[in-house]
Amino acid sequence: MRIVSYNVNGLRAAMNKGLMDWLKTDPADVICLQETKAHRDNVDYKQFNDLGFHDYWFSAQKKGYSGVAIFSKQKADNIVYGTGHQVSDDEGRVLQMDIGDIRIINAYFPSGTSGDERQTYKYTWLDEMYDYVAELRNSKPNLVLCGDYNIAHTEIDIHDPKGNKKSSGFLPEEREWMTKFLASGWVDTFRSLNPDPHMYTWWSQRFPSVRLQNKGWRIDYISVTEPLAPRVKSAAIYPDVKQSDHCPIYLELA
Repeated sequence: MRIVSYNVNGLRAAMNKGLMDWLKTDPADVICLQETKAHRDNVDYKQFNDLGFHDYWFSAQKKGYSGVAIFSKQKADNIVYGTGHQVSDDEGRVLQMDIGDIRIINAYFPSGTSGDERQTYKYTWLDEMYDYVAELRNSKPNLVLCGDYNIAHTEIDIHDPKGNKKSSGFLPEEREWMTKFLASGWVDTFRSLNPDPHMYTWWSQRFPSVRLQNKGWRIDYISVTEPLAPRVKSAAIYPDVKQSDHCPIYLELA
């Protein structure tokens, strides 16, 4: 199974910037998108169907905000919308799909960059997600949690760790959550295979030169539970795919 996770920062905008042309190259069997900012009925979803994808959507109640979607070449055995946490579900943050013995969780973690209120909610959301997946593992041991985590875990995951010590996304509490999460039986698939620095998935749009100079953050992840770790064949980041301020990330499972 080949999986791509990609925060598109507006699906319709990404489609206008060549997303469909990239999907025509057959990059994966399952495409998990975050921050779609759209509902199915205002997107030309038939373009995905024409490429052989089944489409599944979980959009925010607020128009033009948040939202996740999954496009899969294989029809899902089961789809779960949300996690049962109202604020998260109202914002369309988590969509889950079962294929065979694998549960794929496509998640758009909250950002805390807009102020203290959202940062506080981010911590609440992280605790809710930690408990949710811990309970889920009792019935679904083979989990894939992919998406925009909005956390750069270690200093190797950010271009300027000293200058961002007080920035949301690299705060000590967020990084500690990530450490706790991975220690509880999860594997950061990209980092497990790629120890090299300067590999990022997001670049600020405020200054166009930032991406050219590769001054980025690695805040997008595909993590798997430990039973799936032996099935990890490859993991990659695709910085040259540029329909968003993020780039796609990739996982192949045997």
